Amino acid sequence: MKTETRLFLILVPFFLFIWLVYGFWSDWEPVGTAGILLLLGLVGMIGFYFALVARRIDPRPEDDAYGEVEQGAGEQGVFAPWSWWPLALGVAAAICFTALAVGWWLFWIGGAFGVVALVGWVFEYSRGQHAH
Repeated sequence: MKTETRLFLILVPFFLFIWLVYGFWSDWEPVGTAGILLLLGLVGMIGFYFALVARRIDPRPEDDAYGEVEQGAGEQGVFAPWSWWPLALGVAAAICFTALAVGWWLFWIGGAFGVVALVGWVFEYSRGQHAH
């Protein structure tokens, strides 16, 4: 996590510099300066989160400069077998993106379908064959 933390925290002063340069050149145009400032905040939050996570977990094989590929072998996470919820969530996202061209009434249908799909995916291990 140290590499990711450094990557994002190095981008904070870079985007601060870009924000200042853009602000002076554009005479502090409100939309662009606010967008770059929000980007600076987003990169800072991600870097701060990675720094907190890096302190709580053990070093990964990727963090070792002399690490071997074999050290990363084994389980990489917990994934739901035969899950249909990601497909439903993708269909909901497709409906929401289609709504940008068709009309906002379709966005609300896709959003409702997306909420149902997201809740189903989150609580997938709470019921059924793979319940814990």
